[in-house]
Amino acid sequence: MRNLAGFLVILVSMKNLFDVTAANELKARLGNLGPQSERLWGKMTAAQMLAHCSVGMQWALGEVVPDKGMLPALLIGKLVKRMVLRNEDPLRKNTPTAKSLVITDERDLGRERTRLSGLIDKFAAGGPAGCTKNPHSFFGKMTPDEWSRLMYKHVDHHLRQFGV
Repeated sequence: MRNLAGFLVILVSMKNLFDVTAANELKARLGNLGPQSERLWGKMTAAQMLAHCSVGMQWALGEVVPDKGMLPALLIGKLVKRMVLRNEDPLRKNTPTAKSLVITDERDLGRERTRLSGLIDKFAAGGPAGCTKNPHSFFGKMTPDEWSRLMYKHVDHHLRQFGV
């Protein structure tokens, strides 16, 4: 019982986008991203990265439905989901992404920053009731809490990619 209580305390204290403080932290970091921000890994420009994160947020909000994952990937994804969401460790560099999240065209940094900031606000304000019931293309079925932690980690990961 003691281990379960400790696990629940860790789970509740993990950063997530239903927490206004965590949402505001990410939005403040968005403000530090500029055209001069150099990527530390990957291929996307800062504007493409923001667009990429926005599509991920749209998945979590149910505005865009993710492609259905292949069965082998979904089986692995369920195991990986537990590893990714069990603690506050950042996502690994160069993690594979779904093809529908790959952004290759040129984007406007200011417009994409405003778009992502608005989606973060919308997600945080909607709370668990505003979260999608659609499965994630790799992780499968997700609870609102899991979506909230994943979206925090995803945006955090990409802001780290650009040193902000």
